Amino acid sequence: MDPSLLIGLVLAFGSLYAMITLEGAHVEALLLPAPMALVFGATIAVGIAGATLGDAFRAVKALPRAFRGKTAKPQGTIDRLVEIAEKARREGLLSLEQDASETDDPFLRNALQNIADGTDGDELRSLLEEEIASKERDGMQSAKFYKALGGYAPTIGIIGTVVSLTHVLEKLDSPDTLGPSIATAFVATLWGLLSANFIWLPIGDRIARLTTLEAEHMTLVMEGALAIQSGSQPRLLGERLRAIAPGLGQQQEAA
Repeated sequence: MDPSLLIGLVLAFGSLYAMITLEGAHVEALLLPAPMALVFGATIAVGIAGATLGDAFRAVKALPRAFRGKTAKPQGTIDRLVEIAEKARREGLLSLEQDASETDDPFLRNALQNIADGTDGDELRSLLEEEIASKERDGMQSAKFYKALGGYAPTIGIIGTVVSLTHVLEKLDSPDTLGPSIATAFVATLWGLLSANFIWLPIGDRIARLTTLEAEHMTLVMEGALAIQSGSQPRLLGERLRAIAPGLGQQQEAA
């Protein structure tokens, strides 16, 4: 688990709280139901309107993963592939069916099962590449959904402020209430900017980054599986995968 999203959000809201406290203001002045309902409700609504229900459902499903941030470690994946390659050289490709049933990685399971079933190398590469592209497309669409919310939120906040100011102007005959009323009106703009930059955009960027890491992991597995199918020597396979794995190639050169 990578808690960077949680850490970032806590620090961001903590910084806001510190500023409010240091200026002698009160958090309760910002927690107004009306502007928050408009900003969050309308932002999500127009986000759905600008996409499809399927996009919205996929984005919601991607949210827990954004907070967990669980990704496979390249070195662990490489070690597992080298181990499978050694077994394949000893016992043959048919033995990979057992490895397929024992692995928790569905992409690796699919690749090993196809190798054991005798799928042609070119056909297998095409199949795996299509699966990677589909996974990456879904992840990026979810990221795009949250980034779109980040684009809508500030404008919706301004709309809320305009509505509130219109209401304030109706009460010019009560000058004693103008100050608090105007301050309250700008809370909608605050929440629009706040939700965009503290919530929606970070979540969108996080999902996009996790999607990229997952695509890199799947590419690593694909290249390893195809090399195993072609009978690659395990030690050379490990060196090749370390060279193409993000970060590991540079670490190897530095060593």
